[in-house]
Amino acid sequence: MTQAEPAPRLRLIVITDRGLAAPRSVVEVVQAALAAGAPAIQLRDKTASARELHEAGRALLPLVHAAGAFLFVNDRVDVALSLEADGVHVGPDDLPVAALRGVVPAGFLIGTSTDEPDTARALVAAGADYIGCGTVYATTSKPDAGEAIGLERLDAVARAVEAPVVGIGGITAERSREVAGTGATGVAVVSEVMRARDVHATVVALLEPWRRRG
Repeated sequence: MTQAEPAPRLRLIVITDRGLAAPRSVVEVVQAALAAGAPAIQLRDKTASARELHEAGRALLPLVHAAGAFLFVNDRVDVALSLEADGVHVGPDDLPVAALRGVVPAGFLIGTSTDEPDTARALVAAGADYIGCGTVYATTSKPDAGEAIGLERLDAVARAVEAPVVGIGGITAERSREVAGTGATGVAVVSEVMRARDVHATVVALLEPWRRRG
């Protein structure tokens, strides 16, 4: 890992979605999540231009850092670097992890995704700081997420690498407890928080089983 052990701040990654947050703003939902103890936020907006994403990041970054949390940007390493965010999360169609590691500054975190143990090992060897693994449960938040892999596969990926592995896909508060029973480090959520009537209570419930684990 490229900086002080990030695992405690990967117990919950709240991923933004403007459509799911509406009629509230993403900033409003993120503020409530941070107040409840959310340790990491991922700025994701597949429809935004680079300029729009940068503006959204500028609104979020001071709030996130004031709370002692991480801010990741989905896909756009250029936007993440321009913001001086904590890191980026890239997928299989984005720049390779090894190429990114060669150009980003020290301490910049790189997350990426796989549900295969061997691929996870290769990605960590290439410089990935954490792995997003899923879809653990069926989800409607990401249309191209594919079939659910289940807890057993998540656990296999988590035990294949020393880097943190975060379960994603269909995570609810109840399912967060189930994921906490695997070797995963934490969970990443979109709709459970973005759609929540009570964001504070939802984030507390999502984090509770991970606090028990210490």
